[in-house]
Amino acid sequence: MPATNVNVPASSRKGNPKGNVAKAAKKRSHRYIYSLWSCSTAVVFLWTFCKPDDKHGPFYIELKEEITRILTANNPHAPDNIVRYSYKERSFKPISVDQLVVHFVLDGSLLHQDSEEARRLRAKEGLKVAVAIEEVEHEEKPQTPATPVDDGDDAADEDRPDSAASKLDKKEPKLTNQFNFSERASQTLNNPLRDQKCQTEPPPRSSFSDSANQWEIYDAYVKELEKQERNKQKQNKKEDDKKLSSTETQADGLNKLSKAAKILERMVNQNMFDPILQDFKYFEDPADEGQPDGTLLPLWKFQFEKSKRLSVTALCWNKKYPDLFAVGMGSYEFKRQSGGLLVFYSLKNPSYPEYFFHTWSGVLCLDVHEQRPHMAAAGFYDGSVAVFNLKEKSSEPAFRSTAKTGQHTDPVWQVQWQNDDMDNNHNFFSVSSDGRVVCWTLVKNELVHTDIIRLTVRLSEDQSINAPLTSFDFHKQTDYLFLVGSENGKIYKCSKSYSGQYLDSYEAHVLAVDSVKWNQFHPKVFVSCSSDWTVKIWDHTVSAPMFTFDLRSAVGDVSWAPYSSTVFAAVTTDGMIHVFDLSLNKQQPLCLQQLTAKKHLTHVQFNPVSPVLIVGDDRGHVSSFKLSPNLRTQPKMKKHQEQPKGPEAEVAKMERLLSLLREPDTTPPPPPPPRANPTSSTTS
Repeated sequence: MPATNVNVPASSRKGNPKGNVAKAAKKRSHRYIYSLWSCSTAVVFLWTFCKPDDKHGPFYIELKEEITRILTANNPHAPDNIVRYSYKERSFKPISVDQLVVHFVLDGSLLHQDSEEARRLRAKEGLKVAVAIEEVEHEEKPQTPATPVDDGDDAADEDRPDSAASKLDKKEPKLTNQFNFSERASQTLNNPLRDQKCQTEPPPRSSFSDSANQWEIYDAYVKELEKQERNKQKQNKKEDDKKLSSTETQADGLNKLSKAAKILERMVNQNMFDPILQDFKYFEDPADEGQPDGTLLPLWKFQFEKSKRLSVTALCWNKKYPDLFAVGMGSYEFKRQSGGLLVFYSLKNPSYPEYFFHTWSGVLCLDVHEQRPHMAAAGFYDGSVAVFNLKEKSSEPAFRSTAKTGQHTDPVWQVQWQNDDMDNNHNFFSVSSDGRVVCWTLVKNELVHTDIIRLTVRLSEDQSINAPLTSFDFHKQTDYLFLVGSENGKIYKCSKSYSGQYLDSYEAHVLAVDSVKWNQFHPKVFVSCSSDWTVKIWDHTVSAPMFTFDLRSAVGDVSWAPYSSTVFAAVTTDGMIHVFDLSLNKQQPLCLQQLTAKKHLTHVQFNPVSPVLIVGDDRGHVSSFKLSPNLRTQPKMKKHQEQPKGPEAEVAKMERLLSLLREPDTTPPPPPPPRANPTSSTTS
């Protein structure tokens, strides 16, 4: 450290060369040292003043050598091989160790020169320095002693308490803000920081991938919109239900009254139609005993005021309640299309329908579920299908197809329920003029469609159009086999399990096939009718018809009797009802009855239990008839031979008819094999 020069007055040197001057110099040097150590960095230079005499000696050679040393911040004692497993990246990762080592830490206590505290310090230090200088100057002035002073007095002056030196030697109070200043916060105890770590097992993970295309995104948006619409409909239904529940308390009395009124109405109708009811139960036509032909006894006539100017387009009996049947009403003419009706009549009350629904389009076909008689499927002229639930009070269908859910583009001509699928979902099939046979599945609150087959007609080698389909029917024993009729007169045999192409085709009629139905007993026989005036009986293993009947007018519908495999009925547009029994007469009908000349008959159906026949016309009326005994007799048997009963007997009865019509095998039998011993054959 460089030396510090201190100028001391001569007077003080004489009196006390080692006393006051040395103490003042000591204080000044202390202030210099303090100011030097207040800097953030201290630099010390060491100079060597001893120089060797030999300039070419080993000392100078060593000085000229360059020694290179690289200083790094890495700690040589820190480990560099510590790793830890990363669950995020599923691999071991090295851990970085702190390389910094702290050897010395010094907290500075510098003050800004313009701060208020620095001004106070400067003021205090300046005051003390001024006092010390005044005292020193006062001592330097010449004193005129009254008596000569000996040298021994100097030793006495050195220890005087009122001297300037003694005043300078006094301990000054420590300044708290100079170098030993500490803040108030540092005087409190701070809680030590602690690190706490824990290790847990990572959650299970699974990798998946998917692709998103533009059409998939569009389909997702469409599904979301449909879901929102369904939610809105559900909310509206809930609001309607709340309104209905609020009015139910008022309507309870009306419901009880309506039930009593319905019972009373049936009692009145039974009294009014008592003769017809007696005929329905007990009457047997005695005229049948003397002649082979039979007759149809008219019973009730069903008509509804709201069904005027509508045609009966579909008839279907309820399998569980044989007195209840459904009637679909619409129009076959293109220019007279409007709303339709779905009406449910009962034989117990012919004056007014049990249920009725107004539809947005004309009803062309319907079918009632066999196990669930409250559900009825219907097809409409606009190509849509719907399912009505009689248990619900709403007049709207429970399920309905739309253009978004695969609706047909042409009129739907026939629907038919099928067995539930593997998930126990109800389903039915429909056929339309657009060439599609579609399966509709009832899933929650919507109809899900699946195209079973799409039939086409080839006009040329390069051009084909959809085959306009008009009717179809499923096999009674084989669930996957079904027949489809078309407008071009062909009948196609198809299968559910093979949707690429039909199995076989029949050149059945010249005009459109209006109806095709399998026999309920024999697994190979079906009947078809057409507007070309003919009704034909087929064996699906033979390409040609077994029976052909010309009814001299366009045939609207044909139906098999549920009690016999050889009895069927057909209606024509000239108002005639034809009833055939092939086991009794293979050429002529047993009954030919004129219902009306002004009305066109459209559909006919047999009751599944009673010997009753219902017929619909183009005026919206449904007439019921009872079959006379000759139309439901069994073939005569030999004496002491029991009459066979059951489906096996009906199958055998139809099989006897088919065996008479099948061509006998005219191929010669194969020659007998040669004998082993020819000599024995010649002698014989």
